[in-house]
Amino acid sequence: MNLIEELRWRGMIADIMPGTEEQLVKEMTTGYVGFDPTAESLHIGSLVPIILLVHMQKSGHKPMALIGGATGMIGDPTGKSDERNLLSEETLQKNIEGIQSQLKQFISFDDEKPNAAILVNNYDWFKNISFIDFLRDTGKHITINYMMAKDSVKKRIEGENGISYTEFAYQLMQGYDFYWLYKNKNCKLQFGGSDQWGNMTTGSELIRRMCGGEAFVFTCPLITKADGGKFGKTEGGNVWLSADKTTPYQFYQFWLNTSDADAEKWIKIFTFLTKEEINSLIIQHQQNASDRVLQKTLAKEVTIFVHGENEYEKAVETTQKLFANANAPIESLSVDDLENMEGVQKIKLDLHNLKQGMDIISFLADSSILASKGEARKMLQNGGISINRQKISDVQFIVQNSLLLHQKYLFVQKGKKNYYLVSFE
Repeated sequence: MNLIEELRWRGMIADIMPGTEEQLVKEMTTGYVGFDPTAESLHIGSLVPIILLVHMQKSGHKPMALIGGATGMIGDPTGKSDERNLLSEETLQKNIEGIQSQLKQFISFDDEKPNAAILVNNYDWFKNISFIDFLRDTGKHITINYMMAKDSVKKRIEGENGISYTEFAYQLMQGYDFYWLYKNKNCKLQFGGSDQWGNMTTGSELIRRMCGGEAFVFTCPLITKADGGKFGKTEGGNVWLSADKTTPYQFYQFWLNTSDADAEKWIKIFTFLTKEEINSLIIQHQQNASDRVLQKTLAKEVTIFVHGENEYEKAVETTQKLFANANAPIESLSVDDLENMEGVQKIKLDLHNLKQGMDIISFLADSSILASKGEARKMLQNGGISINRQKISDVQFIVQNSLLLHQKYLFVQKGKKNYYLVSFE
């Protein structure tokens, strides 16, 4: 498989250095991508570099994942308007261990394979380099003019808060990573997001100037949403790869709720389906968009890739209970169904509150489903509240014992996507 051809039809090539494709056709090539250890879990913004590593390995090349243990202490100024808070060594180590564990889910590190993946941490080589050594042996090869011409640096210098020397040095440190890997691991390729083009080409330039070598770079477009919203962000924040931070159900729902335009683009990027399979799905979707075949397939493939088939099936089951059977009587859900349903926030209230009945506005505010009685009244008047799948719009409505499911529960929906299981004990 020609790696660049495969990535090109998927829309995963933004910039590419001359000679890169020829190098990949010529021989098995070691290529790396870096991961910044800013959290103990990667989020779906990291899925693109992970998928690039998988494509590398599938096409017979040797993938390498670099954890920025050293550069993570500095902070990359790319795309940032302010200086990033520096992490403590303890936090950094915890984050590195979490990311290492996640990466092993996706690429093979089996030493018996000639193209087994490699995991490296740039702290391992930076920890032995003194500041004087770095300035003398590396810094002299890249001019200030060269570094200041990079967009990531230029924007910060022209910005309100400027850029510290610490972050200015990031470009040179990342460039040295590429040089070190070239010299010690025969790594000839670096790839990543298009915002990293400046940092990566600094690395290839450092290799040329320090040892006369030739190295290559390509970038992938940054993922954007058709509506202008930020990719990977929901009302609850980032969509994480860790099930502890984002449940498989919530993860599945993110992809399922993708717009038609995004689904057509993302199914090429985030799945490993063939060109023929994807083209067939696009035609099916165009013939009957209401079936949402692109979104369903995208959600299935990505959820299985990240969380496995079993968690995918659970997410589908939960979705069916919440949405597909929305017209079925709520009484058809058992206690186990209610208690074990993902994507539903659980709230406990005192059963004593229902003895005399409870007005709907007080119920919504006291349970914290709405922040205040004023917000509760407004939501009711706009038709945004259902109890046990029955729309409630009467602000005088009384919540009472007779509504309880299994003599204990109320199933409340706020808006289109927020579900609550209120148990009275």
